[in-house]
Amino acid sequence: MPSNWVNLAIAKIDADYQRSADTHLIKLDLPNLRGIDIYLKDESTHPTGSLKHRLARSLFLYALCNGWINETTTIIESSSGSTAVSEAYFARLIGLPFIAVMPKSTAKKKIQQIEFYGGKCHFVDSSNQIYAESERLAKELNGHYMDQFTFAERATDWRGNNNIADSIFIQMQREPHPIPHWIVMSPGTGGTSATIGRYIRYQQLSTQLCVVDPENSVFYDYFHSGDKSLTGTSGSKIEGIGRPRVEPSFIAGVVDEMQKVPDAASIATIQWLECLIGRKTGASTGTNLYGALQLATRMQDEGQEGSIVTLICDAGERYLDTYYNSQWIDDNIGCFKQFEAQLGEFNQTGRLSKFDC
Repeated sequence: MPSNWVNLAIAKIDADYQRSADTHLIKLDLPNLRGIDIYLKDESTHPTGSLKHRLARSLFLYALCNGWINETTTIIESSSGSTAVSEAYFARLIGLPFIAVMPKSTAKKKIQQIEFYGGKCHFVDSSNQIYAESERLAKELNGHYMDQFTFAERATDWRGNNNIADSIFIQMQREPHPIPHWIVMSPGTGGTSATIGRYIRYQQLSTQLCVVDPENSVFYDYFHSGDKSLTGTSGSKIEGIGRPRVEPSFIAGVVDEMQKVPDAASIATIQWLECLIGRKTGASTGTNLYGALQLATRMQDEGQEGSIVTLICDAGERYLDTYYNSQWIDDNIGCFKQFEAQLGEFNQTGRLSKFDC
C-alpha cells in the first residue's frame, strides 16, 4: 500500500489543482474573416506560465501512483524549458530535488524560473543529447527520469476529467459554432495532440485535428511516411515544439492533417498577434496560429463557416532575448518580411495569400 508520504504528496498536488482556475478562451477580433471564428485557449495563465503545467501535474501523479518515486527520489527531466519549469514547481511542492537536462540554447528566462523553484539545470550541447544524459543522471543518482517524451500520452486521462480537450468543448458551448471545425496543435512530446485527438474520437465529434510542425522536426515527415526511425541533425528553433526524433508520445493515428510551418512565419505571426491582443506570446503560439489562419483561408475559399481553436502555449516574456530580439532573429531565423506582408493582407481580406515558402 502507498506510504504516508506518497498519500500526502498526492493530496498536496490535488489541493494545488483545486486552487487553480481554468484557462481563458480568447476570441480573436477579425472583422474581415466572415463566418469563421478563431479562438485561442490561453495556457500561459497557469501558475508556471505554460501549457506544460497540466502535463507536469499528470506526470507527477502518474509516477507517484505507479510507485516510481518516494520521499528521497531525485527527479530528472529532459526538456527544452517549459516542462522543466512546471516540474520544478511540483517537485518543490512535494519536497523533492529536481534536475532539468536541457540544451545550452534554452531561453535564459526559463533557466531562471527553474532555479526560482529550486531546480538545477544540467546543460548539453544539442537537443538530441538530452535523453541519454537524463538516463545517465537518473542511474548515477538513483533518481527517477520522468521522461515526458514517453509518458505524456499515457499520463493524462484523455476521456475527460477536465483535460484540455474537455475544457475547450465546455467553453465553446455558447459560441455560434460550438463544435470546432478544426483544433490546431503543435507537437513537443505529442501528448497534448494525443489527448485532443483521442477525446474527439471518444466523444464522437466531427472536429478535425491539425498538427503543425516547425522546421528541423521529424513529426511531419513521420506522419506522411510512417518511418519511426527518422532522425534530424539539428534541433528546432521554436522552443517547446518540434523534435529531432519521433517521440513515443506522438500518436499519428489521431491526427487528421499536418502542416509544416516555416520558422519565419511563426515569428511574424507572434508580432502580428501582439498588435491584435496587446500581449507577447511564445513562438510556438505563432506556429499554432499561422496554421489556424491557413485553415481559415481554406474554409473561406471553400465557402465554409465554423470555428477554429488553437492554443497560446506560453507568454512571450520568456523570450525577450530571442524571439523579441531583432539581432537574435537576424542570426537564427532570417528575414520574415514576406510573412509580415501576408499577414497584413489577411487583415484586409481574411485570407492568406499563397506563395512558395
